[in-house]
Amino acid sequence: MKLHIFNPEHDIALAANIERFTPPHAGRELKADLGFIPALWADDGDFVLVDDVDAALDSVRHLKKYARDVVFVTLADLSNIPPCELSVWGWNSSLRFQLLKAGVEEANLPSIPFLKLLREMSNRRWAAERVLPELLTDSNVLIGEACPISDLEVIRKSTVPFVLKAPWSSSGRGVRYVDRLTPQMENWALNIMDRQGFIMMEPLYDKVKDFALEFESTNSGVRYLGLSLFKTINGAYAGNILASEADKRMMLGKYISMELIDGLAERISAILTVFFHESYRGPFGIDMMVVRDGGKLKVHPCVELNLRRTMGFVALSFGVKATEAQKLMQISYAGKYHFRVLNTAENVINNGLA
Repeated sequence: MKLHIFNPEHDIALAANIERFTPPHAGRELKADLGFIPALWADDGDFVLVDDVDAALDSVRHLKKYARDVVFVTLADLSNIPPCELSVWGWNSSLRFQLLKAGVEEANLPSIPFLKLLREMSNRRWAAERVLPELLTDSNVLIGEACPISDLEVIRKSTVPFVLKAPWSSSGRGVRYVDRLTPQMENWALNIMDRQGFIMMEPLYDKVKDFALEFESTNSGVRYLGLSLFKTINGAYAGNILASEADKRMMLGKYISMELIDGLAERISAILTVFFHESYRGPFGIDMMVVRDGGKLKVHPCVELNLRRTMGFVALSFGVKATEAQKLMQISYAGKYHFRVLNTAENVINNGLA
């Protein structure tokens, strides 16, 4: 039996790196409105932590054909449920502190040294220095570069356009696309360097398509789970295709060789099995993109390493079969956040995901 927790503020909590962390309003809203979504991948009888049980029951009712028969609980209920394995969106010191206060036994929580290690591995620099170089085996089909910068003069002397990224940040919020270095942009970069020690700088690639590879780290090593085809708007997540693996491979294969992708999946599994040997356990995703470079289409094999559950993992949890029609999994906002599954293939095509 497990207790599942959706804590979408995880990336911002990593950046803050404090126990008594209050997420921004949007993060609190997202957690409150979509706290029920672990019901999509939990087992029958598992517990799911939510802010409001009645609201969760009402929300999950619209996804009943996909959801498991779970028990929704609040923080106040935790002292009254049996000991459970904890299954969270992402571990950070703020969540550990919150659960400790709610009565969860410290022995059931990750240690502080482990969380420090996990935070370091979640830093964009970690993947840029340890994973990306190991994947760039053929410059004819692979491309990628990311450098840590701690001196504003280096940024000032660089040729635009380029991308600046905070070492720890949530989807879209810590990323700036720079075609002109304004005083406001300089101040933002200085603020990131002051708070987080440095900033990541990357070329601005001519992106053709976003995608990701989803994995799981277990005691037996890292295994590949499947493809995630998604769309972002200004760097923020907008939606995922729900389709069979064969259909997703066909869609991505229009742009790039699937043999290349299979090779990357194998190499990533081998590399991270070594790195995660005694550390991370659980799902994670690596964001990639197809880019146009010198008239060729190439793959950037490690845009981001998301050392947590991802929306790509959520999409895979639907387990779409080859005989089923494609769907679109979408998060939208209209006064509150809504999680929807749109049933027609036309929605996939019209949203530019295919």
